[in-house]
Amino acid sequence: MPRSPGVPTPDALEARITELRAAVRRAVAAGDRRAARDLRADLRLAERQWDEAVLGDAGAENTAPPGERDARESEARGLLPVREQVHQALTLLGAPAAPKLIGSVYAAFFPGEIAGSRLTSLRRDEERSFRTAPYARPYYLCAALTADLLAPARGLLTVSTWPLEQRIVGPLSPRTDFLTSAVRLAEHAGRGTPSPDVRRLLWRFASNIPGAVTGTVGTVEPADLAEAARAELQVHREPDRRLRASAAGRARTRLDDAERLFGSRLRALHESGGRRAAPGERGR
Repeated sequence: MPRSPGVPTPDALEARITELRAAVRRAVAAGDRRAARDLRADLRLAERQWDEAVLGDAGAENTAPPGERDARESEARGLLPVREQVHQALTLLGAPAAPKLIGSVYAAFFPGEIAGSRLTSLRRDEERSFRTAPYARPYYLCAALTADLLAPARGLLTVSTWPLEQRIVGPLSPRTDFLTSAVRLAEHAGRGTPSPDVRRLLWRFASNIPGAVTGTVGTVEPADLAEAARAELQVHREPDRRLRASAAGRARTRLDDAERLFGSRLRALHESGGRRAAPGERGR
């Protein structure tokens, strides 16, 4: 069937879809929700045009099975794939984080929410993908590694493109990472007018940092939060950095590529299983 004049070809539509997806990610990263929604609407239109051009089925949305319709409705609300949502939140935090914090940061700073149920198997899926086709993706969502055993730290996600030292956690790391994230979130919020959700999130950080709260209870100035977090960070940063650097050196020597991203379970099991029982532990 000849194509009507002015109707884009499937190839042109595919190129347009690729451009719009990249533009949506840039707008989300910049915190421009309005632009992200507008671009997402353009993307949905281009995708519908591609469906009609290739499949010739303009009524597909009405005749699709309920599960497929639900997926399309979720997409219509402007939601990115869950791994991209997590990547956006972790990039903003700049430190290993637990799923609950990742979800809170995404909900406060970006359009949409991360479904908690989708995070349960995310890291396992990422590891399976990497082992099947190493480095096929631009990034992977991987585990933080414990400084002592180089094993996966329970419940902490990181990004594979971060330096190894940034993905390792020692005894001081939870506090330094908390302070690092507080600075980054405060600086990002300070570039505009924080929404109520952002203010509530900043208060959660500020209430755990001495000197961060300078006004009414429940409110915090981003600049005050950043300043207080930097001041405490100076106390912990250097000893934490030294420990992480030492552990990273051992990881580069002892672990293969996959283990440096997802941890060494065999070593963790061997060392914990081979530990001698302390006095009083025998016979328990």
